[in-house]
Amino acid sequence: MATDGVLTPLYEKSFTPSGLDVTPRLRARAAALVVPDRIRRKVIAGRMTAAWIYGCADAPERLSLLVDAKHRISSLRSAPGCILHEVRLGQLDVVSIGGLLVTSPLRTAVDVALHVEADRALPALRMLLSKEELGVRLRLLVLAVEASARVPHKKAALRKLAALGRTPDAPAREVSPSEAAA
Repeated sequence: MATDGVLTPLYEKSFTPSGLDVTPRLRARAAALVVPDRIRRKVIAGRMTAAWIYGCADAPERLSLLVDAKHRISSLRSAPGCILHEVRLGQLDVVSIGGLLVTSPLRTAVDVALHVEADRALPALRMLLSKEELGVRLRLLVLAVEASARVPHKKAALRKLAALGRTPDAPAREVSPSEAAA
């Protein structure tokens, strides 16, 4: 049916009718079908997977799943097609979409800035910032990264966010995080 144009591939073995508007709920549902039942309630889709769910990145090759530090990552056996990351999550860091726990838009943007290489992070961050309904603002994002205590790659993340604060016509110069936040 996909070959005939009746269905459009969504993720893995999930398809949608051609012409259907693909929403975050549909993407989350497709991702949830890949996550084994035994771990679905203990993991949170994050990083570029969450950015994809929000419609701000391409579909990931492997799902990036976060495990709250209160659940031992070793207690979760490996899941095919998934990468597990042990993290600390706050109450406002997680939302439920389409039967899957997903990092909030702000937490997603912070994680993408901190943990994804610039060539993939910058386009996703631009999209996350451009979607009004997600409520992510550059100033808030810079403040959230600056407030992150003792995390690796913090300076690199702030450089990525500073690059987002530049206008296309402006000369290429280093923009401080405080300038990006203004």
